[in-house]
Amino acid sequence: MAELDVDLGHIIPSSLLPTLWAKLVVGFVSLICFARSYDGEFVFDDSEAIVNNKDLQADTPLGDLWHHDFWGSKLSSNTSHKSYRPLTVLTFRINYYLSGGFHPVGFHVVNILLHCGISVLMVDVFSVVFGGLQYTSKGRRLNLAPRASLLAALLFAVHPVHTECVAGVVGRADLLCALFFVLSFLGYCKAFKESNKEGTCSSTFWVLLSILLGAVAMLCKEQGITVLGLNAIFDILVKGKLNILEIVQKVLHKDKALENAGVLRNAGLRFRMLLLTAGGAATLYVRWTIMGTGPPAFTEVDNPASFADSMLVRAINYNYYYSLNAWLLLCPWWLCFDWSMGCIPLIKSVSDWRIIALAALWFCLIGLICQALCSEDSHKRRILTLGLGFLVIPFLPACNLFFRVGFVVAERVLYLPSVGYCMLLTFGFTALSRHTKKKKLIAAVILGILFINMLRCMIRSGEWRNEEQLFRSALSVCPLNAKYADLNRHVDALNAWRNATALKPEHSLAWNNMIILLDNTGNLAQAEAVGREALEVIPDDHSLMFSLANVLGKSQKYKESEALFLKAIKANPNAASYHGNLAVLYHRWGQLVLAKKHYEISLHLDPTASGTKENYGLLRRKLEQMQKKDI
Repeated sequence: MAELDVDLGHIIPSSLLPTLWAKLVVGFVSLICFARSYDGEFVFDDSEAIVNNKDLQADTPLGDLWHHDFWGSKLSSNTSHKSYRPLTVLTFRINYYLSGGFHPVGFHVVNILLHCGISVLMVDVFSVVFGGLQYTSKGRRLNLAPRASLLAALLFAVHPVHTECVAGVVGRADLLCALFFVLSFLGYCKAFKESNKEGTCSSTFWVLLSILLGAVAMLCKEQGITVLGLNAIFDILVKGKLNILEIVQKVLHKDKALENAGVLRNAGLRFRMLLLTAGGAATLYVRWTIMGTGPPAFTEVDNPASFADSMLVRAINYNYYYSLNAWLLLCPWWLCFDWSMGCIPLIKSVSDWRIIALAALWFCLIGLICQALCSEDSHKRRILTLGLGFLVIPFLPACNLFFRVGFVVAERVLYLPSVGYCMLLTFGFTALSRHTKKKKLIAAVILGILFINMLRCMIRSGEWRNEEQLFRSALSVCPLNAKYADLNRHVDALNAWRNATALKPEHSLAWNNMIILLDNTGNLAQAEAVGREALEVIPDDHSLMFSLANVLGKSQKYKESEALFLKAIKANPNAASYHGNLAVLYHRWGQLVLAKKHYEISLHLDPTASGTKENYGLLRRKLEQMQKKDI
């Protein structure tokens, strides 16, 4: 790995190579990037998770934290998102106590310091990746690739995609999770401290500590448990130097020598894998028991692709989301605090040009995976394997493969995967430096990326200081999102949705957003006009029929409203709200028997609908009074 550092000699001066100096530089740079957010307000999700969360207040028993989700709701509730992060909430509570209330400065300062500390730790993580695990006779780990580890740590410290985690107070869940994730990985590395023999482990203590730190990471945020999978890959493929290509070749040729493969016969390795598997299974079981056996409930606006009827449509859109996440790592210029509410229209046909992004993503990933598993260079295998491991494994809980998640794209979930991206980027720069004579150009590109990213972090941190700036910053990135309306900027919201329908006439959600906004603001005539226009463009869309039927009902056009409700119900007969709103129409219209019928159908489909229950109760009392009068 000395060769790796030689390739970066023209970029990083030798005066920065001592570990202490390297860590000071990384810590200082990360502080500069995000210091501007220290006096920001509570914005976006901060309101629900902190300001309105009773678990932060002293009169709430500490024990309640272990039975509530991240937002302060009971885990047993059907409406709970099942985000179990008691340790993160505990730090919020400590902040609240030390600040004497909801004063955001203390909350923001802790987030900034956490990112600085994690960035400093990354110097150690990257030194393991690029330089390997070698120790002096006194047991001190050697950093055999100080330039590469410093460059990767700087790239991580200044990545703009981290702004949401650092400048948004609720991002502390990701920061704490990353902190204990990294400590777990470094702890697992210490298990090999007293022996340089590949595949041996000097201390079961460090393995058990690593498992414990992984469990702590999970209690800060769910993806923390994935560190155990990363540790297993590190042990088998990196320390054990298991060559997948060689094994595949032997299996294909039915080579009996496979039975004597050293890695497979290593008792220490098998014991460590048993500990990791048992520890991970036990941790997941306890968490599953605490949060309840039911999955969280999300709506279609949170994650439209997961509600698509076609498995092919779901798969294509999930992979498109992966490519968007990859693009945010590669080019973190277009950042948005919320990518839901119609921000990213679904891909419904293979003729959609966005399919190209999927092909590009998998072309790159497959190439990297083949190099990581099949390269004859053990150093290259180690770097690419751990780079892909850090990139992919922490992202798995957010990929929709194992369970539905409550978002489309979320920059916060890229905090840990960006570690792998920085590894791969640094390795790519060293390879370019090695194979080109234009080393000054490579140096200029690297320094340019660091400078631009620092500038972007400072600008983006300023945008997170208050909600108005945050929402305004999102307008140019995601004009289709229905939350601009949250700023009461109705004209801007309507213009954005109108532009969306001009660009994509079949954009049902944009049409619906316009109808609902106009309806809610009392512009019934305009809402009706937009609804009729929408149905001319998309005549079979039952959600548009439903929205327009509501508007017509309020305008006392009962007959026309009834026809649209019935048409929408025919297209989607199991929608409780369709029956419920039709019942309200009949109730107003005086068709009480029909109203009773559709109230009952609605409550059968959704027994928890409180508004429908209340209206049904009023109708029954009215019918009883009418019967008494007749008698």
